[in-house]
Amino acid sequence: MASLSLCSSLTTTSTLSQNQKSAVPAFKTNLNFLSRSLSSLRLASPKQPLFVLNFSQTEAPSSLAESETEPITEFEPTVEIADAEPKREEVFAVVMVGSRQYIVFPGRFIYTQRLKGANVNDKITLNKVLLVGTKTSTYIGKPIVPNATVHAVVEEQKLDKKVIVFKYKKKKNYRRNIGHRQPITRIRITSITGYQDSPAVTLP
Repeated sequence: MASLSLCSSLTTTSTLSQNQKSAVPAFKTNLNFLSRSLSSLRLASPKQPLFVLNFSQTEAPSSLAESETEPITEFEPTVEIADAEPKREEVFAVVMVGSRQYIVFPGRFIYTQRLKGANVNDKITLNKVLLVGTKTSTYIGKPIVPNATVHAVVEEQKLDKKVIVFKYKKKKNYRRNIGHRQPITRIRITSITGYQDSPAVTLP
C-alpha cells in the first residue's frame, strides 16, 4: 500500500510539473504576440494627412495626374477702388430750441419739445446757434453766432413715454394717480452753415 501511495504521489507531481511547463510557454507566446502587435502600431507623424479622400476609379488617375503636373498658381485678389467721396467736415453746434439747449451733428436726429405748426417732412431752420465747433477752431456766440443757421427736417410728431404722477395724503384717504405723455418732435439735422464769416478761436 505504501508503494502505491508513493507512486500515486509521484504521478500527480509529475502531471502537475508537466502542466506548469506547458502553461508557461503558452503565457510567453501570448506576451510575444502582444509585443509584436504593439510594435506594429506606429504613431502618425504630423506630416501625414489626417484624412484620405476616396476617389472613384475613373476620376482618381486624371485628378492626381493633373495635380502633379499643373503648378499651383496664387491668384491675387482684385480690389475695385470706388470713387472716393469728399469727406464731410466734422462740425457740431449748440442750438437753443424753446428754453432748452441741444448739441447737434449733421446726419443725426434729436427729440425736442413739440414744434407747433410743423408737419412731417417740413424743412426748418434754427437760428439760435450759441456755439459752432470744428476740428481746428471754435466759433463762440455773444450770445449767438451771427449768420449761423442749422437746417433740419421734421421726421415725426409723437408722444413721449408715460410718466406716472401719484399724489397721497396720509390719514385723509386721498390718493390721485395721473399719467402724462409729453408731446415731442423728432428732427434730423441736415447741415450747419453760415458760421465761417464769424471770428474764430483757434485751438492749439
